[in-house]
Amino acid sequence: MDVADFRLRQFLRGTSLLLLLSAGCGTPSGATRPDQPKVVDLKIEGADEVKASDIKEKIVTSETPWWEPFNPFVGPNYFDENAWLADLRRIKRFYQSQGYYQVQLESEQLEDTVVRKGEDAVALRVKVRQEGEPTRVGTFEVKGMEALPPEHRARVLAELPLEPVRGDEERPIFREEGWEETKELMQQRLRELGYAEAEVSGEVQVDLATHEAKVLLEVRPGLRYRFGNIFVATDANPQVKPRRIIEQAQGAIRKGEWYSETALSEAQSRVFRMGVFGAVKVNRGAPDREARTVPVVVDVREAPFRSIRLGGGVGLDAARQEVRAVGEWTDRNFFGGLRRLTVGGRVGYAFIPDIRAAFDRLDTDGDGVLDAPNLSTPHGVVFELSTQFEQPRFLARDLRLQTTLTAERGLEQAYNFIGGRLRGGVIWQPYPEFSLFPSYNLEVYRLQGQRGLQDQTTVPPLVLGCPAGAGVDTCNISVSYLEQIAEWDRRDDPIAPRNGFYTALSLQEGGGPLQGDYDFLRVLPDVRGYYTFGDSERFTLAARLRLGTLLTPVVTNEAGERIRQESAIVNRFFAGGGASMRGFNSRRLSPMNRISKDANLSPSDQIVPIGGNSLVETSVELRMKVIGNLYLAAFHDTGLVGAGPLNFGSHQADVRKESGRVFGDYHYQAVGLGVRYVTIVGPLRLDLARRLNIGRPLPIFDPASGAPETLGGLGDCFGIGGVESTAAAANLYAGSPEGLCTFFLSIGEAF
Repeated sequence: MDVADFRLRQFLRGTSLLLLLSAGCGTPSGATRPDQPKVVDLKIEGADEVKASDIKEKIVTSETPWWEPFNPFVGPNYFDENAWLADLRRIKRFYQSQGYYQVQLESEQLEDTVVRKGEDAVALRVKVRQEGEPTRVGTFEVKGMEALPPEHRARVLAELPLEPVRGDEERPIFREEGWEETKELMQQRLRELGYAEAEVSGEVQVDLATHEAKVLLEVRPGLRYRFGNIFVATDANPQVKPRRIIEQAQGAIRKGEWYSETALSEAQSRVFRMGVFGAVKVNRGAPDREARTVPVVVDVREAPFRSIRLGGGVGLDAARQEVRAVGEWTDRNFFGGLRRLTVGGRVGYAFIPDIRAAFDRLDTDGDGVLDAPNLSTPHGVVFELSTQFEQPRFLARDLRLQTTLTAERGLEQAYNFIGGRLRGGVIWQPYPEFSLFPSYNLEVYRLQGQRGLQDQTTVPPLVLGCPAGAGVDTCNISVSYLEQIAEWDRRDDPIAPRNGFYTALSLQEGGGPLQGDYDFLRVLPDVRGYYTFGDSERFTLAARLRLGTLLTPVVTNEAGERIRQESAIVNRFFAGGGASMRGFNSRRLSPMNRISKDANLSPSDQIVPIGGNSLVETSVELRMKVIGNLYLAAFHDTGLVGAGPLNFGSHQADVRKESGRVFGDYHYQAVGLGVRYVTIVGPLRLDLARRLNIGRPLPIFDPASGAPETLGGLGDCFGIGGVESTAAAANLYAGSPEGLCTFFLSIGEAF
């Protein structure tokens, strides 16, 4: 089986798995009524001012999806006469809620709206005879805020969903949804200003003759209150002292400040973030009208302080496959004081590029007998074992001391390693959405380059970034650095965000007085934004930008040339994969190193990624809700990983500098489509991407020649199309040589 055929089969298997899982997550609507005919079609005709799709979302009866015959887990949607008669009334009522009070249907009788399709199926037809003129907002009166300060009145009445007409503006259509939202928003704004008992009600008089709605809002703001004392309601014999809970709540609620429900919500988040409660609710108590204060009650229920989690997983990628088992033990009250100790790990077996690596053999003497293992397809045990200790309230309420010790063995395409990492630092989190984590880090590894086929040598130390004087087969490195990570997270949901933004910045300063084998500065900002819009908030626009650069000192080599010192491969940037630039497989967007010139190997097996000192990743994705939990997505990704630092300047003759130039020939683009099915653990995601054939092949550094080169590629999509892999085809593709198309099956959004 050749490489292209294997990738095509991977793609088909991944697609089948997604369809099977999606089918298993469906809801069997109406599957318990096989004695009734199924609904094969549902059409609403004559709906111009109100969308038919919006009407269908408000009624009970629904048509059977076209894919129902292919789904063994979900049955058809059956017809119920009583539900349908109620739905005809619901259609009229929905029109009225949208301001069309004179709507008329052609008929509301079963015989006129139900068409039999054989013995076991029906088609439903609803025809809107007349929608009528819309009812528009006429008079708009607000009572009860006369005693409030002018600035308070202005804030409460600013930009409401339902507003009075100003000047010559066209009067808005009166919609009941906007009416309810207006009352809720005004009440919320009053309570944010300290009016803890504020209530907003009112009435609307609709004149069918003039198509006008007279709106009257009645406001009862009540007294303005400040926060009083904080009380705790907890278990009978709590292990968490109430004063610790009060201390966390006081980070958002300060006695004597004006009451606001936002502060209550933030206090609830802060208490829950202590990590030892199964349930937390922060409410206001009964106001003291004489003192004009509101007490706060924090109601908590403690969760088990010790827990064990076990699981497993499979990672499938065209460049790497892995099976693994994971486990974690946590004590959330280690020696009291809410100290947290977590011991966990991951043990697995990795195959590069796939499971064939364990069985692949070669004919080394040309006698037709496979007599030697294929050393270019490594495989082996990988693991990561870690222990983390966290001390809350380290010197101050919002500081946490955190130390982590990790031992690991890894297998990458260019090298394997064994070693460990130590991290110690303090997390400052004054607000739930913002944190700053300065830390000291020490990493010690033993690196070994993967062996080639032609000369049985390893990737040279220069490619791995080994220190001068290191051996050929292996080298030991130590990386000592400071790191500062700042995060500001305003997303509505970290797993499947629809609105908000996320920003982060990582700074690393290595070497110098910290010792270690490398002096460097590493900068990595990350910005993401999300915006949901459209009818029923059907569309979500998401965007991401990541920029990274790794700077090392400039030195003079033996030839008298001024060059930058090599960086360690463990600190370099790699891109490509389901959560990165999706036009490349995992870690395949990177400068490459040649390990073989064997013509029997595919081009992608002759080279391995060695990482770079610059990174650019951008993504723009439009997500659209189709039906139920099913979403579609279209995306455009770009990516760059250059051998040299990030370069915004003009064209450079040096390939190392040119490869890091933003918008240069090594800055690649890809477009694709995706399918999402929302589950309780996050969206189940299948992405298909095609890299645009714009730019040059990835730079390949051959240690034998010492100069960059190019390598002919397939230029195909999962084995379909493409050109013959020859030297003449070297400039016919952009990026890596294993084909222009990729697919990824995973859980969770790409960003």
